[in-house]
Amino acid sequence: MKKILLLNGPNLNLLSIRDIKIYGSETLKSIESRCKDFAKNKGFALLCRQSNHEGELIDFIHLANVRQYCGIVFNAGAYAHYSYALRDAIDSVQIPVIDVHISDIYSREDFRKIDVLKEVCADSVIGKGTDGYVQAVELLISKYIKR
Repeated sequence: MKKILLLNGPNLNLLSIRDIKIYGSETLKSIESRCKDFAKNKGFALLCRQSNHEGELIDFIHLANVRQYCGIVFNAGAYAHYSYALRDAIDSVQIPVIDVHISDIYSREDFRKIDVLKEVCADSVIGKGTDGYVQAVELLISKYIKR
C-alpha cells in the first residue's frame, strides 16, 4: 500500500485549545483520524507525526523520502513563515509536499503573509479551516501521485 505522511509543526498539538476563533475547535487527533479514513478509502496508508521541534520535522521529511512515501501533507505552523531549514529539507526530497494553513495567512499579520515553503511545495491549501487537511490529502492523491 502506498504511504502518505501527514506532518504538523509547532503548537498544532494545541488545536481545539489555541485561539478557537482562528483555528477552530477540532483536535489534531480528530483531523488525523479524518485524513486516515479518507486516505484509506483511496487505497493509501497515512502516517501522522507532530513536533514542536524544527530538527525533528526535518528528520521526518528526510525519512519520508528514504522510506519511499509518495507524498507529504505539511502544516509547518509558524515555521512556514521563516524556516529556510525546512524549505531546504522539502527542496531536497523527491516527493510532492502540499503546504497547509488552517487560516487565511494573507488576511492576517504581515509576518504571516510570508510563506517561505510555498515555492518548494507542489501546492497549497490555505484558509479552508481544518477541512483543508482532507482537501490537501485529496489534492495530493488526485494531482501529484502516480497510480
